[in-house]
Amino acid sequence: MRNADGIAPRATLRSRVAACALACALSWAPAGDALSASASSQAGGEPYTFAVLSGVIASADDEPRARRLLDAIARDRSVSFIVYEGNLKGPKEACRDQLYEQRNVLFTASRVPLVLLPGQYDWAACGTRDAGAYDPVERLDFLRQNVFTEPASPGANSMPLTRESEVPRFRPYRENVRWVRDATVFIGLNAPGPNNRYLTAGGRNGEFEDRAIANAFWIDHAAEYAKRRKARALVVFLEGDPQFDRYERSERFGWLRFNRPRVRDGFREFKRALVKAAAVFRGSIIVVHPSGEPLANGFRIDRPLRDDKGIWSAI
Repeated sequence: MRNADGIAPRATLRSRVAACALACALSWAPAGDALSASASSQAGGEPYTFAVLSGVIASADDEPRARRLLDAIARDRSVSFIVYEGNLKGPKEACRDQLYEQRNVLFTASRVPLVLLPGQYDWAACGTRDAGAYDPVERLDFLRQNVFTEPASPGANSMPLTRESEVPRFRPYRENVRWVRDATVFIGLNAPGPNNRYLTAGGRNGEFEDRAIANAFWIDHAAEYAKRRKARALVVFLEGDPQFDRYERSERFGWLRFNRPRVRDGFREFKRALVKAAAVFRGSIIVVHPSGEPLANGFRIDRPLRDDKGIWSAI
Protein backbone atom coordinates (compact mmCIF):
# COMPACT_ATOMS: atom_id res chain seq x y z
CA MET A 1 0.00 0.00 0.00
CA ARG A 2 1.49 3.36 -1.06
CA ASN A 3 0.43 6.95 -1.22
CA ALA A 4 0.31 9.17 -4.29
CA ASP A 5 4.02 9.88 -4.08
CA GLY A 6 4.84 6.18 -4.01
CA ILE A 7 5.96 6.35 -0.41
CA ALA A 8 5.00 3.52 1.88
CA PRO A 9 2.35 4.60 4.41
CA ARG A 10 3.08 4.90 8.09
CA ALA A 11 4.20 1.47 9.08
CA THR A 12 6.50 -0.66 11.13
CA LEU A 13 8.95 -3.21 9.91
CA ARG A 14 9.66 -6.14 12.19
CA SER A 15 12.51 -8.47 11.39
CA ARG A 16 14.14 -11.56 12.84
CA VAL A 17 17.00 -11.70 10.36
CA ALA A 18 20.46 -10.67 11.51
CA ALA A 19 20.98 -8.35 8.59
CA CYS A 20 18.63 -6.59 6.29
CA ALA A 21 18.73 -3.75 3.83
CA LEU A 22 15.67 -1.63 4.08
CA ALA A 23 14.03 1.13 2.09
CA CYS A 24 12.68 4.15 3.86
CA ALA A 25 10.50 5.13 0.96
CA LEU A 26 9.84 3.70 -2.43
CA SER A 27 10.24 0.00 -3.02
CA TRP A 28 10.39 -3.12 -0.90
CA ALA A 29 11.54 -6.51 -2.13
CA PRO A 30 12.80 -9.62 -0.33
CA ALA A 31 16.23 -10.84 -1.39
CA GLY A 32 17.17 -14.26 -0.12
CA ASP A 33 17.33 -14.25 3.66
CA ALA A 34 17.46 -10.47 3.87
CA LEU A 35 15.11 -7.64 3.23
CA SER A 36 16.42 -5.24 0.60
CA ALA A 37 15.09 -2.11 -1.00
CA SER A 38 15.98 1.35 -2.16
CA ALA A 39 14.98 4.92 -1.48
CA SER A 40 14.76 7.73 -3.97
CA SER A 41 16.67 10.93 -3.29
CA GLN A 42 14.88 14.24 -2.93
CA ALA A 43 15.75 15.76 -6.30
CA GLY A 44 15.33 12.64 -8.37
CA GLY A 45 18.94 11.58 -7.92
CA GLU A 46 20.37 8.12 -7.53
CA PRO A 47 18.48 5.72 -5.23
CA TYR A 48 20.29 4.55 -2.14
CA THR A 49 20.00 1.68 0.30
CA PHE A 50 20.89 1.18 3.92
CA ALA A 51 21.39 -1.93 6.01
CA VAL A 52 19.92 -2.76 9.40
CA LEU A 53 21.72 -5.23 11.67
CA SER A 54 21.00 -6.46 15.17
CA GLY A 55 22.49 -9.09 17.45
CA VAL A 56 24.97 -10.55 14.99
CA ILE A 57 27.53 -11.34 17.72
CA ALA A 58 26.63 -13.70 20.56
CA SER A 59 30.17 -14.90 21.33
CA ALA A 60 33.77 -14.44 20.26
CA ASP A 61 33.25 -17.12 17.60
CA ASP A 62 30.88 -14.77 15.78
CA GLU A 63 33.41 -11.94 15.40
CA PRO A 64 35.00 -13.20 12.14
CA ARG A 65 31.54 -13.68 10.62
CA ALA A 66 30.56 -10.17 11.67
CA ARG A 67 33.65 -8.75 9.96
CA ARG A 68 32.85 -10.65 6.78
CA LEU A 69 29.28 -9.38 6.92
CA LEU A 70 30.43 -5.77 7.22
CA ASP A 71 32.89 -6.29 4.37
CA ALA A 72 30.16 -7.80 2.19
CA ILE A 73 27.89 -4.83 2.84
CA ALA A 74 30.71 -2.41 2.05
CA ARG A 75 31.22 -4.01 -1.35
CA ASP A 76 27.74 -2.87 -2.34
CA ARG A 77 28.42 0.74 -3.26
CA SER A 78 24.74 1.64 -3.16
CA VAL A 79 24.67 1.17 0.63
CA SER A 80 24.84 4.62 2.21
CA PHE A 81 24.93 3.61 5.87
CA ILE A 82 24.35 0.80 8.36
CA VAL A 83 22.18 0.95 11.47
CA TYR A 84 23.16 -1.52 14.18
CA GLU A 85 20.07 -1.94 16.36
CA GLY A 86 21.81 -3.10 19.47
CA ASN A 87 23.53 -6.08 21.10
CA LEU A 88 27.26 -5.79 20.64
CA LYS A 89 27.42 -8.92 22.79
CA GLY A 90 25.44 -12.03 23.58
CA PRO A 91 23.31 -12.78 26.66
CA LYS A 92 25.91 -15.12 28.16
CA GLU A 93 28.88 -12.80 27.73
CA ALA A 94 29.98 -10.73 30.72
CA CYS A 95 29.44 -6.98 30.39
CA ARG A 96 33.16 -6.24 30.74
CA ASP A 97 34.81 -2.97 29.72
CA GLN A 98 37.31 -4.85 27.58
CA LEU A 99 34.58 -6.67 25.65
CA TYR A 100 32.76 -3.43 24.87
CA GLU A 101 35.97 -1.85 23.67
CA GLN A 102 36.83 -4.89 21.56
CA ARG A 103 33.43 -4.98 19.85
CA ASN A 104 33.43 -1.23 19.36
CA VAL A 105 36.72 -1.51 17.49
CA LEU A 106 35.19 -4.20 15.28
CA PHE A 107 32.25 -2.04 14.27
CA THR A 108 34.17 1.22 13.93
CA ALA A 109 36.30 -0.54 11.32
CA SER A 110 33.28 -0.56 9.01
CA ARG A 111 33.99 1.04 5.65
CA VAL A 112 30.37 2.20 5.52
CA PRO A 113 29.08 4.82 7.99
CA LEU A 114 27.60 2.88 10.89
CA VAL A 115 25.15 4.10 13.54
CA LEU A 116 25.29 2.14 16.80
CA LEU A 117 22.31 1.86 19.12
CA PRO A 118 22.26 0.13 22.54
CA GLY A 119 20.36 -3.11 22.97
CA GLN A 120 19.10 -5.40 25.71
CA TYR A 121 22.30 -7.37 26.17
CA ASP A 122 24.50 -4.28 25.99
CA TRP A 123 23.21 -2.93 29.31
CA ALA A 124 19.61 -3.74 30.30
CA ALA A 125 20.33 -7.44 30.93
CA CYS A 126 23.75 -6.92 32.49
CA GLY A 127 22.36 -7.67 35.94
CA THR A 128 21.96 -11.37 35.18
CA ARG A 129 24.41 -13.96 36.46
CA ASP A 130 25.47 -14.95 32.94
CA ALA A 131 26.29 -11.32 32.15
CA GLY A 132 28.37 -10.87 35.29
CA ALA A 133 25.76 -9.38 37.66
CA TYR A 134 26.70 -5.80 36.82
CA ASP A 135 24.65 -2.71 37.57
CA PRO A 136 22.78 -2.09 34.28
CA VAL A 137 22.65 1.68 34.74
CA GLU A 138 26.39 1.83 35.40
CA ARG A 139 27.00 -0.20 32.24
CA LEU A 140 24.83 2.20 30.24
CA ASP A 141 26.86 5.11 31.59
CA PHE A 142 30.05 3.35 30.50
CA LEU A 143 28.69 2.94 26.98
CA ARG A 144 27.69 6.59 26.88
CA GLN A 145 31.15 7.69 27.89
CA ASN A 146 33.11 5.29 25.68
CA VAL A 147 30.97 4.30 22.68
CA PHE A 148 28.37 7.01 22.07
CA THR A 149 30.79 9.91 22.13
CA GLU A 150 31.30 11.47 18.72
CA PRO A 151 29.12 13.87 16.68
CA ALA A 152 29.58 11.55 13.71
CA SER A 153 29.18 7.86 12.98
CA PRO A 154 32.24 5.66 13.54
CA GLY A 155 34.13 4.12 10.68
CA ALA A 156 36.45 5.13 7.89
CA ASN A 157 33.70 7.16 6.21
CA SER A 158 31.83 9.05 8.89
CA MET A 159 28.36 10.56 8.70
CA PRO A 160 27.28 13.60 10.75
CA LEU A 161 25.02 12.79 13.69
CA THR A 162 23.03 15.00 16.02
CA ARG A 163 22.92 13.57 19.54
CA GLU A 164 20.19 14.32 22.05
CA SER A 165 22.93 15.18 24.53
CA GLU A 166 23.30 18.49 22.67
CA VAL A 167 20.05 19.51 24.39
CA PRO A 168 21.11 20.64 27.90
CA ARG A 169 18.10 19.04 29.59
CA PHE A 170 18.97 15.65 28.09
CA ARG A 171 22.76 15.79 28.26
CA PRO A 172 23.18 12.16 29.45
CA TYR A 173 21.35 10.70 26.42
CA ARG A 174 24.23 10.49 23.97
CA GLU A 175 22.90 7.27 22.48
CA ASN A 176 19.78 8.91 20.99
CA VAL A 177 20.71 10.22 17.56
CA ARG A 178 19.34 11.92 14.45
CA TRP A 179 20.64 12.17 10.91
CA VAL A 180 19.29 13.15 7.52
CA ARG A 181 19.59 11.69 4.05
CA ASP A 182 17.95 13.69 1.26
CA ALA A 183 14.24 14.06 2.14
CA THR A 184 14.24 11.52 4.98
CA VAL A 185 14.89 12.13 8.67
CA PHE A 186 16.21 9.18 10.71
CA ILE A 187 16.39 8.81 14.49
CA GLY A 188 17.69 6.09 16.78
CA LEU A 189 16.46 5.51 20.33
CA ASN A 190 17.57 3.65 23.43
CA ALA A 191 14.48 1.47 23.92
CA PRO A 192 15.60 -2.11 24.59
CA GLY A 193 13.78 -5.35 25.07
CA PRO A 194 12.18 -6.80 26.97
CA ASN A 195 9.44 -4.24 27.64
CA ASN A 196 11.80 -1.25 27.48
CA ARG A 197 13.36 -2.32 30.81
CA TYR A 198 10.30 -1.48 32.81
CA LEU A 199 10.87 -3.05 36.23
CA THR A 200 7.93 -4.83 37.86
CA ALA A 201 9.54 -4.90 41.31
CA GLY A 202 8.47 -2.35 43.90
CA GLY A 203 10.00 1.10 43.97
CA ARG A 204 10.43 3.88 41.48
CA ASN A 205 11.45 3.07 37.91
CA GLY A 206 13.70 6.11 37.89
CA GLU A 207 15.92 5.13 34.97
CA PHE A 208 12.97 3.99 32.88
CA GLU A 209 10.87 7.07 33.62
CA ASP A 210 13.65 9.52 32.80
CA ARG A 211 14.56 7.69 29.60
CA ALA A 212 10.90 7.50 28.52
CA ILE A 213 10.71 11.29 28.80
CA ALA A 214 13.94 11.69 26.83
CA ASN A 215 12.76 9.32 24.10
CA ALA A 216 9.38 11.04 23.80
CA PHE A 217 11.10 14.41 23.49
CA TRP A 218 13.41 13.08 20.78
CA ILE A 219 10.45 11.75 18.78
CA ASP A 220 8.58 15.05 19.20
CA HIS A 221 11.66 17.01 18.18
CA ALA A 222 12.20 14.80 15.12
CA ALA A 223 8.59 15.25 13.99
CA GLU A 224 8.87 19.03 14.22
CA TYR A 225 12.26 18.93 12.50
CA ALA A 226 10.91 16.77 9.67
CA LYS A 227 7.93 19.09 9.29
CA ARG A 228 10.16 22.18 9.02
CA ARG A 229 12.37 20.47 6.45
CA LYS A 230 9.30 19.35 4.50
CA ALA A 231 10.69 15.83 4.67
CA ARG A 232 8.92 12.96 2.98
CA ALA A 233 9.54 10.39 5.70
CA LEU A 234 10.61 9.93 9.31
CA VAL A 235 12.26 6.60 10.19
CA VAL A 236 12.62 5.46 13.81
CA PHE A 237 15.01 2.69 14.91
CA LEU A 238 15.03 0.84 18.24
CA GLU A 239 16.10 -2.58 19.53
CA GLY A 240 13.06 -3.51 21.59
CA ASP A 241 9.84 -4.95 20.21
CA PRO A 242 7.11 -2.41 21.11
CA GLN A 243 4.35 -5.03 20.73
CA PHE A 244 2.02 -2.66 18.93
CA ASP A 245 -0.82 -5.15 19.25
CA ARG A 246 -1.11 -4.13 22.91
CA TYR A 247 -3.76 -1.51 22.21
CA GLU A 248 -3.87 1.19 24.87
CA ARG A 249 -7.63 0.95 25.45
CA SER A 250 -7.32 -2.62 26.73
CA GLU A 251 -4.80 -1.34 29.28
CA ARG A 252 -7.07 1.54 30.27
CA PHE A 253 -10.03 -0.75 30.98
CA GLY A 254 -7.93 -3.51 32.49
CA TRP A 255 -9.83 -3.13 35.78
CA LEU A 256 -12.75 -4.91 34.11
CA ARG A 257 -10.74 -8.11 33.95
CA PHE A 258 -11.03 -10.42 36.93
CA ASN A 259 -7.96 -12.40 36.01
CA ARG A 260 -4.42 -11.37 36.78
CA PRO A 261 -3.58 -8.03 35.14
CA ARG A 262 -0.98 -7.92 32.42
CA VAL A 263 2.44 -6.42 32.97
CA ARG A 264 2.45 -2.69 32.44
CA ASP A 265 3.39 -1.78 28.86
CA GLY A 266 6.91 -0.35 28.96
CA PHE A 267 6.47 1.06 25.46
CA ARG A 268 3.27 2.96 26.25
CA GLU A 269 4.96 6.37 26.28
CA PHE A 270 6.79 5.50 23.07
CA LYS A 271 3.52 4.69 21.30
CA ARG A 272 1.85 7.83 22.57
CA ALA A 273 4.79 9.87 21.27
CA LEU A 274 4.37 8.25 17.85
CA VAL A 275 0.66 9.11 17.80
CA LYS A 276 1.54 12.71 18.66
CA ALA A 277 4.28 12.78 16.00
CA ALA A 278 1.85 11.52 13.38
CA ALA A 279 -0.43 14.46 14.13
CA VAL A 280 2.45 16.92 13.66
CA PHE A 281 4.28 15.40 10.70
CA ARG A 282 2.04 14.34 7.84
CA GLY A 283 4.63 12.39 5.85
CA SER A 284 5.38 8.69 6.20
CA ILE A 285 6.51 7.44 9.60
CA ILE A 286 8.29 4.08 9.63
CA VAL A 287 9.40 2.22 12.77
CA VAL A 288 12.09 -0.44 12.31
CA HIS A 289 12.62 -2.94 15.12
CA PRO A 290 13.40 -6.63 15.70
CA SER A 291 10.46 -8.89 16.42
CA GLY A 292 10.11 -10.71 19.70
CA GLU A 293 8.39 -13.59 17.89
CA PRO A 294 9.29 -15.69 14.82
CA LEU A 295 7.94 -14.29 11.55
CA ALA A 296 6.92 -16.51 8.66
CA ASN A 297 8.84 -14.58 5.98
CA GLY A 298 11.60 -13.27 8.20
CA PHE A 299 10.03 -9.82 8.21
CA ARG A 300 6.66 -8.12 8.27
CA ILE A 301 5.44 -4.72 7.10
CA ASP A 302 2.23 -3.59 8.75
CA ARG A 303 0.27 -0.67 10.19
CA PRO A 304 -0.24 -1.90 13.74
CA LEU A 305 -0.70 1.17 15.92
CA ARG A 306 -4.11 2.71 16.59
CA ASP A 307 -4.82 6.07 18.13
CA ASP A 308 -6.88 6.59 21.28
CA LYS A 309 -10.11 6.16 19.30
CA GLY A 310 -8.98 2.86 17.84
CA ILE A 311 -8.40 4.27 14.35
CA TRP A 312 -5.62 2.61 12.35
CA SER A 313 -4.12 5.87 11.20
CA ALA A 314 -1.52 6.95 13.67
CA ILE A 315 1.48 5.19 12.15
